[in-house]
Amino acid sequence: MAEFIDEARVYLEAGHGGRGCVSFRREKFVPRGGPDGGDGGKGGDVVVVAYRRLTTLLDFKYKRKHIAANGAHGMGNNRHGRNGHNLKISVPVGTVIKDASTGDLIADMVTDGQEILIVRGGRGGKGNDFFKSPTNQAPRYAQPGEDGEVRECLFELKLLADVGIIGLPNAGKSTLISRISAVKPKVADYPFTTLKPHLGVVRFREHESFVVADIPGLIVGAHEGRGLGIKFLKHIERTTILIHLIDIIPQSDRDPVKDYEDINRELYAFKPELVERPQVVALNKIDVTEARERVQELLNFFKSKCITVFKISAITGVGVDALVNHVGRRVIEEREKDI
Repeated sequence: MAEFIDEARVYLEAGHGGRGCVSFRREKFVPRGGPDGGDGGKGGDVVVVAYRRLTTLLDFKYKRKHIAANGAHGMGNNRHGRNGHNLKISVPVGTVIKDASTGDLIADMVTDGQEILIVRGGRGGKGNDFFKSPTNQAPRYAQPGEDGEVRECLFELKLLADVGIIGLPNAGKSTLISRISAVKPKVADYPFTTLKPHLGVVRFREHESFVVADIPGLIVGAHEGRGLGIKFLKHIERTTILIHLIDIIPQSDRDPVKDYEDINRELYAFKPELVERPQVVALNKIDVTEARERVQELLNFFKSKCITVFKISAITGVGVDALVNHVGRRVIEEREKDI
């Protein structure tokens, strides 16, 4: 499986234009041949293209410099230099491109096949034939080609998921996504088993589906860089609805209400509008007897705050269908609003 890389700093340089040619006709019986220097070719552009089949920015970890071809120089007999080939760079759908020096947004690549020209190739220089005139019938100069544009960019991949599964480490996010989709992430009982987000397609009803992502690494202080949270919080930004998964086993020494509030504080600190995103709460691990004993108290708390709540076991599947159908309906409703 490819390494998951979701940030890259990339140097992009367009091709330089070819220089114009200084040349004069040299033919038998034409002792005073006029200028025939051709123009230089244009430098190649650098174009970024988004592809849905790509899932990582891994290629840019090993190759950070991307330079398009230069235009060829002009030639005698009014021959135009060849234009430099454009350089096309492939990125995953969901990649945000920013200017590295200013932080300004250049493009948000959200559709398959979307193209954006990032740096433009330099124009080719004019040959001496261009400069001839009645008063200057034998110009002995031509233009140099222009330099291509240069730009250093930041590529950031933000997953395109309808639903994000959030919660503290070991809440059961990886188990849930493996239950409801074909994704099979590594699962174990220690913090940060999941070191990258996982995307899965969830099918519900007859012909409906949505994309879900489990968001790893959220702990108290994540927005300040603690743990892995700051690295993955951005992946929540494109989601339509969040499933807030909470471990309710007493032996875990967790307070489910505090867990819920802690995660929402992290969302707010990272980007305040994230807490306005629709959320449903899933109380996980009700297959454990001790967990079932505290369910009613938690149901009362969340319902008092008008929060939709489900009792589930990600391991056994109890309650999962109801959760999926509810979330799926919400996703479809949001899609219809955008039509």
